[in-house]
Amino acid sequence: MGPDDERPVLVAPDAFKGSFSAADVADAIAEGLEAEGVPADRCPIADGGEGTADVLRRALGGEQHELEVTGPLGAPVRASFTMLGAGGAESPGSAGQRVGGVGLGRRGSRPGPRTAIVEVAAASGLPLLARDDRNPLLTSTTGTGELIAAAITAGAEVVLVGCGGSATVDGGAGALAAIEEDGGLRGAKLICLCDARVTWARCAAEYGPQKGADAAAVALLQTRLAALARTFPVDPSDVPMSGAAGGLAGGLFAVHGAMLAAGAPYVLDAIGADARMRAARFVIVGEGRIDRTTLDGKGPGELATRARQGGVPCHAVVGENAMDPLDSRIIDLMEIIEATTRDAFVAAGRLLAAR
Repeated sequence: MGPDDERPVLVAPDAFKGSFSAADVADAIAEGLEAEGVPADRCPIADGGEGTADVLRRALGGEQHELEVTGPLGAPVRASFTMLGAGGAESPGSAGQRVGGVGLGRRGSRPGPRTAIVEVAAASGLPLLARDDRNPLLTSTTGTGELIAAAITAGAEVVLVGCGGSATVDGGAGALAAIEEDGGLRGAKLICLCDARVTWARCAAEYGPQKGADAAAVALLQTRLAALARTFPVDPSDVPMSGAAGGLAGGLFAVHGAMLAAGAPYVLDAIGADARMRAARFVIVGEGRIDRTTLDGKGPGELATRARQGGVPCHAVVGENAMDPLDSRIIDLMEIIEATTRDAFVAAGRLLAAR
């Protein structure tokens, strides 16, 4: 690949949780590339977790609506939902995608149903709590349910629920109660964008410890979830992705027929990542920590896999590299660079330009 290659580099990081947004990382890496004369296509990505609303709004247009809702421990917090545009992108995109009968197309295409996106992390997220306050025996998804209800009141016919980054393992009990109190879905449909395939039956053991639960608390959470499942018209216990957001996805699936969709493919398709990847000389993915879980439904792992399948080289810029060498070979990453500051992201872009 010679110096006259005018193809851009696709710069497609996820958010560095708690520190940098996906767009901020993409801008910094692109700055480094462009300083060396290499064009960059800024393409922030997400997988249903933190930053998903921003990524989709950037690609499809839309408007944020902020309101006060119930936080994970009951105190009020300010959070927002986004009413997405009829389609369209600030950067090149696909002709759109269709999941569960819901189309997301480019601006100017035939408009689909009015679609909003709610992030669980915004109202019921782990970052909203100090480390000492994390206790999934006490936290609730009530605020997420209030956001869903507010989006429906604002006219949403479809609500995408980004099921990542929650502080909860309540099986969606709080959200379900808030939705019912506001009059139900009123004909709206729900699509849960999930960043992992964990089942409802496994979510307490899988996610409880990172949310503050010890072994005794995990056992109690499992008992609670099993009892809650028995009250539902459909048992979500063994359904893949039903454990996302501490079982919120499973609760919405069982009670309201929510569709459970893998978040990373959904978002990548909506922003036209495949076409942009094929037009690139190489791809740069990124996230705060790259490890085994990157291969299990995370956005960077999904895009790196697509790049490998498409024969496009892929590098990673990450806050921490905890990836086993064998795992990195599975997705064929050429290089993993650690960077934790904006200056380091710029330097990584310059280094990869020289490669």
